[in-house]
Amino acid sequence: MFGTLVHKEVRAILLSPKFVATFAVCSLLILLSVYIGIREYQAAVRQYQTALQLNEQTIRQTPDLMRLQTKAFREPDPMQIFVSGVIYDVGRWVPISTNAVPQLSGSTYAEDTIFAVFRVIDFAFIIQVVLSLFAILFTFDAVSGEREDGTLRLVFANAVPRATYLSAKCAGAWLGLAVPLVIPILLSLLMVMVAGVPLDVSHWMRLAALGGLSFLLFTFFIMLGVLFSTLTRRPSISFLLSPSAWVVLVMIIPRAGTTAAAQIAPVPSAAEVAGIRDGYAKERQDQFIKDLTKSMSEVGSCGSTLSMKTHDSLRSEADRDIAQNDARVNEGVRNKRAVQERLAFSLARVSPAAAYHLAAMTIAGSDPDLKDRYEEAATVNREEFRKFVEKKGSEGGPQGIRIMASSETGLKIDMPREMGAIDQAELPRFNPPKFGLENALAEVIIDIAVMLLGSILAFGGAFAFFLRYDVR
Repeated sequence: MFGTLVHKEVRAILLSPKFVATFAVCSLLILLSVYIGIREYQAAVRQYQTALQLNEQTIRQTPDLMRLQTKAFREPDPMQIFVSGVIYDVGRWVPISTNAVPQLSGSTYAEDTIFAVFRVIDFAFIIQVVLSLFAILFTFDAVSGEREDGTLRLVFANAVPRATYLSAKCAGAWLGLAVPLVIPILLSLLMVMVAGVPLDVSHWMRLAALGGLSFLLFTFFIMLGVLFSTLTRRPSISFLLSPSAWVVLVMIIPRAGTTAAAQIAPVPSAAEVAGIRDGYAKERQDQFIKDLTKSMSEVGSCGSTLSMKTHDSLRSEADRDIAQNDARVNEGVRNKRAVQERLAFSLARVSPAAAYHLAAMTIAGSDPDLKDRYEEAATVNREEFRKFVEKKGSEGGPQGIRIMASSETGLKIDMPREMGAIDQAELPRFNPPKFGLENALAEVIIDIAVMLLGSILAFGGAFAFFLRYDVR
C-alpha cells in the first residue's frame, strides 16, 4: 500500500505541467550559476597570479629597507564557484610592512560596484530561495487539494492508515522533486571538471557535505508545505499561508536577526577604529621625536655622533609599541564583532533557511570569519617581516637616516645609500590560514540540528493535524 501511494504521488508530480517548467528553470539556473562561477574563479586565478608577479617585481626594485613592503594575497578557492559567501566583499590582499595595520584590501565590490548592486546568484542562493519556493508551491495542496478534488475520500474508503498515507505523501513528494535535481547537479560537477578547476579530496568532501545540506533544507520545505496542506480544507487558503511563511523564513527573519544584533551589541565602525589607532600612533611618533631630540642633545654636548644603532633602537621601539596597540585594538574589535555575530546568527537560526545559508558558507570556507582568519595570519606574517627588517638592518644594510651632531660640525644628516635588489626568497613567507572540513563540520552541527528539528516538527505537526482532518 505504501509503495502504491508513493508511486502515485511521484507519477502525479512528474506528469504535472508545472513540473516540466519548474525543472527546466531550476536546471537552467543551476547550470548558469556554475558556469558564471567558473568564469569568475578563472579570472580571479589569473588576477592572483599577476598580482604575485607584480609584487615580486616591486620588491626587487625597492632600494632600501625603509621603503620595503610586501603583500599577502588571498588565493581563490574553487568552492567559491558554488558558495560565494563574503568572497567578493572582503579584500584580496593584505599590505605587509613595519608600520601598516594588516587589513584585507581590494575587494571586488569596491572596484566593480555594479556587481554589488545585483550581487551573485550562486548554487547556495538557488537552493535557499528558488528551490525552497518551488518545494512550497508543489506541496501546499498535497492534502487539501485531494480533498477538494474528492480523491481523498476515495482513498480512505479503503483500509488505509492515515500515518501510511501521509508518510507516502511526503516520501513521494521528496522523490518526485529532489531526485530529479541530481541531474543538473551532476552536470554542474561535470562542467567544473571539464573546465579544469583543481578539486582535491577536501573539495569533493565539501561538495558532498554541501549537497547533503541542500537536500536537508529541501526536505524541510517539503514537510512545511505538507503541514500547511493539513491546516486548511481549501487549497486557496493553503496557497496564501505557505508563501507567506516562506517570505518570513527566507527573507524577514535572517535580516531581522542581523538588525537586532547590531542594536543590542554594537561594534565600533571602521572610521572609529582607525581614529583610535591613528591617535595612538601620532602620540607615539611624537614621543619618538622627543626621545630622539633628547639623545641628540646629549651627544651634541659631548661632541659625539648619534649612532645608527641608537636611532634604529628608538624607531624599533616606537614601531613595536604601535604594532602592539594595533593588535590590542584589533583584538578588542574582533571580540565585539564575534559577540555581535553570535547573537545575529543565533537570532537568524530560528529560520532553517538562514541556518542553511550559514552552514553552506562555513562548509565552503567563505563565511564571515574568513576576513579575521586572513588578518590574523597576516599579523603573524607582519611580526616576522618586522624582525626580518631589524635583522637585515643590524647586518649593516642601510635602513634609516644617519643623524650626527657635534660641537664642531653641528647637525649633519646622511641619507641612506641604496641597497641591492632584495631577494624575494629571503622574506618571511605568508602562510594562509588553515580551515579544514573537520573545523567546518564542528561549526555547522547547530545548523544541521536546526534543519533536522524543523523537518521533524513540520512532519509531526502535519501528522497531528491530519489525524483529525475531515476527509469529506
